Amino acid sequence: MIDSTKVSECPKCGSTDLGKGQHNGYSVMSVVNKLGFGSKVEYIICTECGFVIEGYVKKPKRFKDTY
Repeated sequence: MIDSTKVSECPKCGSTDLGKGQHNGYSVMSVVNKLGFGSKVEYIICTECGFVIEGYVKKPKRFKDTY
């Protein structure tokens, strides 16, 4: 998980049982006011309580010069 920070436990319940997930299908982060592809979003999730700890786009360079 290169793009994520080093998370080792859930801030909500304290569990160290974490997993990684992503949206599927058309669930991508789109670039505002720009045609083209966005990026998949991946998440670090606590597998005990379901809390979404962190989310990030896999291809952040696609969002350059859009803000």
